Amino acid sequence: MTRSTHQQNMVAMYTLFRKEVVRFLRIWPQTLFPPIITQSLYFLIFGKFIGSQISDINGVSYMAFIVPGLVMMSVINNSYVNVAGSFFSSKFQRSVEELLVSPAPNWVIVGGYAFSGALRGILCGLLVFAVSVFFTRPVIHHFGYIMVFIVLTAVVFALGGLINGILAKKFDDISIVPTFILTPLTYLGGVFYSISLLPGVWRTISRVNPILYMINGFRYGFYGFSDVNILLSFLILILFAAIFTAVIFYFLGKGTGLRS
Repeated sequence: MTRSTHQQNMVAMYTLFRKEVVRFLRIWPQTLFPPIITQSLYFLIFGKFIGSQISDINGVSYMAFIVPGLVMMSVINNSYVNVAGSFFSSKFQRSVEELLVSPAPNWVIVGGYAFSGALRGILCGLLVFAVSVFFTRPVIHHFGYIMVFIVLTAVVFALGGLINGILAKKFDDISIVPTFILTPLTYLGGVFYSISLLPGVWRTISRVNPILYMINGFRYGFYGFSDVNILLSFLILILFAAIFTAVIFYFLGKGTGLRS
């Protein structure tokens, strides 16, 4: 690949990325505002009302404890839904065919959608974190861990959303995974509790949930403690990113879900 061709591909990816970002920013009351309302209710109900009756966890108040989990919940859902919905809409409108017949390689398409979806997830997470300061005062133990886990998690679920968008055959297919898979795994991923409080068998079952590792890695960046090994959490994110990327390239190469 010549330098000129590489520059052209980077411009193409930035253009796709910018298009997607402008799309979700233009309708910000539908894309950025709802997570603030939803997570504020969690802070109010679970943190303020119920949390006031719960003792500290590892020396951290319950309200402060749930902040990283709620931020990550917003990142996961919005990164996933943004890409899944946008890519399927392109399929439905048949505008995705313009991308497929263009000289841009597949990594340009993947990068444009994945990074824009990750950006929306991170923006929603930052907004939720901003709301949390009205309820508690989260501390930051290690800013580097926070950035690594929020960015990698956003990218992983943006890639997962792209797989959903590729395979979806109707709009209803977009909501199946978030409703029946992501939501249960997130709620059972240690958002509202530490698995150290669970009985032995449930603690073992919880360790099979990959979202547990993402939330705990992110929480470690705030408070310096985790229910799982941090290095393992990082490796799981890298593994999922690699698997999802390989699957997407395979689908795009075969035209799975894209060719009539």
